[in-house]
Amino acid sequence: MRRPLDDRGDSSIQMAIVFPFVILLTIAVVQVSLWYYARNVALTAAREGVAAARVYESGPDAGAARAKDVLGRIAGNSLLGPTVSTGGSSAERVRVQVSGSAPSLLPGVPGLTITQSASGPVERWTTGG
Repeated sequence: MRRPLDDRGDSSIQMAIVFPFVILLTIAVVQVSLWYYARNVALTAAREGVAAARVYESGPDAGAARAKDVLGRIAGNSLLGPTVSTGGSSAERVRVQVSGSAPSLLPGVPGLTITQSASGPVERWTTGG
């Protein structure tokens, strides 16, 4: 049986309508993946910094240096403009915060800002009792 003549080209029109949404969905999935990976990179650097700063007779500066070292090794282009801060640290507790932004797939659109922090108690000698 023959199709009516007025149905010709319907699938092309349907694809022209649907395809941009498929492309947008694909870009959104990749963008979220880039954000998630950059977030994990920042959190890993913050945790490594805290681990280095918690050691007996170490300090926040050692934690910041360790976090920067980790970022230098694993961040690459996945975390743009990273900064490391040890603000909020005290004699009993150390805090390392890593900030930056995730890359954006859309030209002219800034990446999402990421801030991750980790903290932990400083190792110290205490007396029993």
